[in-house]
Amino acid sequence: MSAAERKLLIVDDEAPARSRLESLVAGLPGWSALGSCASGAEAIARIERERPAVVLLDIRMPAMSGIEVARHLCLLDSPPAVIFTTAYDEYALEAFDSHAVGYLLKPVRRERLESALAHAARLSDALLSELGRSVKGFERRRHLAARVRDELRLIPLGEVRLLKAEQKYVSVFHAGGEDLIEDTLRQLEQEFADLFVRIHRSMLVAIGAIEALEKDAEGGYHARLRGIPDRLPVSRRQVTDLKARLGIKR
Repeated sequence: MSAAERKLLIVDDEAPARSRLESLVAGLPGWSALGSCASGAEAIARIERERPAVVLLDIRMPAMSGIEVARHLCLLDSPPAVIFTTAYDEYALEAFDSHAVGYLLKPVRRERLESALAHAARLSDALLSELGRSVKGFERRRHLAARVRDELRLIPLGEVRLLKAEQKYVSVFHAGGEDLIEDTLRQLEQEFADLFVRIHRSMLVAIGAIEALEKDAEGGYHARLRGIPDRLPVSRRQVTDLKARLGIKR
């Protein structure tokens, strides 16, 4: 690879699609493919390590969609530009056009790839979040991402027990420990309303992690969570909703 060539990474869970894109990139002056990845988690690790200028990112992938990958990449100090590759139907593509997001329709053509690379852009988390809500059939995030020094740590939602607001950040208490994320508690509550319930103005807890709701001598309530040693206070205004979510009738 010459010094003038810009680096590009291909991410697609289908081997034929990866091979086609690698062949197309090989014929483009000024660009060099670093290689390809078959999953979102692998892609994030490669991007952190090799810092490509652009990522060709498939949208529909198991475990982690391309939109989720792009959202996590926004946490990097210098995220790559992103071009989505997709086989979505015409209706869904309207959402990409309306948000001015670069995409390539499969099977990708050489001239379209050249044009997309010329206009590749770095995307914001807010834009990607809105795009995710707009695309029909889009699956929401399955992970939260914390920036730990210069790396991204992916936290599976199923391992999260407690989300606690801490000034400008949210502390995530999960099976592997505790990390800080930049999402707001309100954003998390809206996105994952079926998985978490607010018990206090500063706390959301995973419904599936609640082991007990206890009433003290003064009439106040506390929640006990799996994997969390301390009892957590439940504010009076949240008790009724919490009981309803737990199926407690009194």
